[in-house]
Amino acid sequence: MFTPLGLFKAIACPEGKECQLLTCVFSHQDNTKPPEPQPVPQSTLAKDEPRLQEPAQKRRKVEHNEQTRTASVRPEMAADRRRDTEKQSSREISNLHSVSRNISPPPTKSRLKEEGTKAKPVATPTSTAKNGPSPVKRKVPKESLNPRMLKKAPATHSVRSSILQKLHAAMSALNGKMASLKDNEKSSLVLSPDELVVMALDEEQKVAKDNPSVYGNVVKLRIVKLQKMSLEDWGKEVLVHLNARYYKVEAPKPDQQAKKFTTDMEEDEEIAISRMLRTELKGKETFGYITSIPSQDEIEQAKSGIETAQGWEKCDRCARRFQVFPGRREDGTLATGGHCTYHPGKIIRPARKATDHITGQADAHFPCCNESVGTSAGCTKADHHVFKVSEAKRLAAVLQFEETPTHDDGKGPRKPVTFDCEMAYTTFGMELVRLTALSWPAGEMLVDVLVKPLGEILDLNSRYSGIFPEHYANAIPYGTPVPENTPAKEEGEISAPPMRVVDSPAAARALLFEFLDPDTPLIGHAIDNDLNATRIIHPTIIDTVLLYPHPRGLPIRYSLKHLTKLHLERDIQMGGDKGHDSKEDALATGDLVRLKVVEKAKVIKRAGWTFKHHA
Repeated sequence: MFTPLGLFKAIACPEGKECQLLTCVFSHQDNTKPPEPQPVPQSTLAKDEPRLQEPAQKRRKVEHNEQTRTASVRPEMAADRRRDTEKQSSREISNLHSVSRNISPPPTKSRLKEEGTKAKPVATPTSTAKNGPSPVKRKVPKESLNPRMLKKAPATHSVRSSILQKLHAAMSALNGKMASLKDNEKSSLVLSPDELVVMALDEEQKVAKDNPSVYGNVVKLRIVKLQKMSLEDWGKEVLVHLNARYYKVEAPKPDQQAKKFTTDMEEDEEIAISRMLRTELKGKETFGYITSIPSQDEIEQAKSGIETAQGWEKCDRCARRFQVFPGRREDGTLATGGHCTYHPGKIIRPARKATDHITGQADAHFPCCNESVGTSAGCTKADHHVFKVSEAKRLAAVLQFEETPTHDDGKGPRKPVTFDCEMAYTTFGMELVRLTALSWPAGEMLVDVLVKPLGEILDLNSRYSGIFPEHYANAIPYGTPVPENTPAKEEGEISAPPMRVVDSPAAARALLFEFLDPDTPLIGHAIDNDLNATRIIHPTIIDTVLLYPHPRGLPIRYSLKHLTKLHLERDIQMGGDKGHDSKEDALATGDLVRLKVVEKAKVIKRAGWTFKHHA
């Protein structure tokens, strides 16, 4: 390519004075009054500069260097060229916007570092409806309502555009209804216009890729479904979309059959090695493990403190102070403080990135509603505030601890037991409401009972415990045979077979003691919670929290759901609002221990150990 510099200097710039280019190739000379050429003094030329003759017909090569270009023309033309350049530079500078406004100098490195450490300002959301809730501010890609490009489109662009417009209109109608509710608890489910466009594009693209042969029918049926959809169902779909698109949280999967974990070892070999995995609890009292029975003096001291406090407690969910009345107050009230508004999900804090000082770190948010931390008091409302007791002497003041008894029935050592408990909030704190125990490693059911707590129930904690009022209503006293013909359940009721119920946590503990000796390995996940709920002091325990420790150590722990997915490739606790299943959790805990047993067996076999089977 030839350089354009100087080739168009004789041609007036089409933009004239409106031109804002720093280096324009056209002429900006004022033609109304041509400048008079003035001779350049001899002294202004270089001593060794030769005088040139008139230019030939052939155009000379124009150099990039300004000094060389000036020296390559006649002295008279050089002076004209210099004046033109000065005028052009002053004209171009005057046309720049920065001349008419104040600008700050470029930031220094130290200033960039200071700005990177400042807190990211909170963005103010914009409302989509008059006096309605404001949608949560999210980083949304800017896209137009135009079908995305595909390698193999299922229809023409015009057909896809028409379908996309109708799909977007149906979504916009539902979003408008959601905004008109003026419910601050659902403000995170109100989408901005850009988010609506992205959601419509995502759904249309997914159908176009997954079902190209029946693309039109699938999308049309989807539009009809949206037009008849309730706001509750729409809210669930929006939550799934937001999790997948902006927070990378997988939607709950449907229930699936748990994989049966198997080993190549004999049962007695697994039991023998499991005893090597026993965890010593001494020294871990500060992390919730209770290793000795509180004395009577400690219990009296705890009762005196409870009486002095007059029932005032701190809510375990919203941290507000409230007063609780075991046995009910004269007017029938269980607790003061009104409704409890809180976030049921644990805070998710995105991992730090190297570019956070430039783009800003992603906000910590609650997975239950995707709201950023600090933007609202909560997304869930409960009837009562609740509290939890973890101090040994206060627990013993409600129900005293017991050590595992020794059995002299001649049955020999008992097999390991894996168990799991579900708890609910009562006027005495968090109490046992279900106990499930399985044999290990076979996984056969030993005990599965519903438990009546000692205090009045404030909250069954169904989201996690999986226990609903229907379970108690349909329960059968322990020891009573289950009737063959159970009445059919109405829509919305618990359809599972009726459970056996015992009258107190002490009765459930007695059932568990039938399968335990002090030397029996008792297996659980975060077993301190289960032992404290049942008030058991057991010397031989295997805790998967301690078998699979967090790199940062206690009190930080991996969840059972995470460990099961990571090591067993099994999904558990996928019931959503139906809560957890203690049988499923106990089985997963036992399989995690079996996995460690297999690893331990390989180590001891390499060391020369062998198994001796008794006749």
